[in-house]
Amino acid sequence: MGKGRRGAALTLAAALTLALAPPGAGPAQTATGPARVPDQTPLVALTFDDGPRPATTERLLDGLALREVPATFFLIGCQLEGNGDLVREMKARGHQIGIHTFDHVKVAGLSRAEYDEQLGKTREALTAILGPGEWWFRPPYGLMDEETRARADSPLVLWSVDPEDWKDRDTERIVAAVTEQAQDGDIILLHDIYDSSVDAALRIVDTLLDRGFAFVTVEQLLALRGVEPEPGMTCIRFPFG
Repeated sequence: MGKGRRGAALTLAAALTLALAPPGAGPAQTATGPARVPDQTPLVALTFDDGPRPATTERLLDGLALREVPATFFLIGCQLEGNGDLVREMKARGHQIGIHTFDHVKVAGLSRAEYDEQLGKTREALTAILGPGEWWFRPPYGLMDEETRARADSPLVLWSVDPEDWKDRDTERIVAAVTEQAQDGDIILLHDIYDSSVDAALRIVDTLLDRGFAFVTVEQLLALRGVEPEPGMTCIRFPFG
């Protein structure tokens, strides 16, 4: 990748993070407003499910930090115990943190009590680590029903690009599957619990930065597209289509 083009892309990524942080604050957990971005800059949101896993998530955070790229992490509540430092590092580095239930269960068809337990226990665990905050929700497997939407107190984040990195853990295939179809406004799904996915993610970032893309969190993507987040709204890609 040309040094000049990589440098410009990294400068833009850093500017996005700073522009979307509250005045006087350190690195933001989530975006709070629109950034000044050239109109023709294509944007993508890189998202990761099923973590945290120290052996792989830490390496991913280091790689993203070198590239000044933010991402969105949907965490499983039962994996938070003992990983508080890792989650605090996510926040400190400006990544958006979301919920992926406590036990990675399908929420469609759950009773209200079961649903509230899966999300509530995860919120409690995150609050114990980070303090009060808002954490958007990604339903495991992307499965949800009308009850899921009605009960949601945040946007429901799905995706528009899924290389199914869990299937064969083939880094080359994963990179190609994402980079060959990524478009402006896409939400990319990966998992930070596989070494192959971490390798692929960093190569995807390098390739798309070289093509002039900028990486943002999901919340930043909505803000930059002028979309007001609402409880129960489904986030797949922005602009819609």
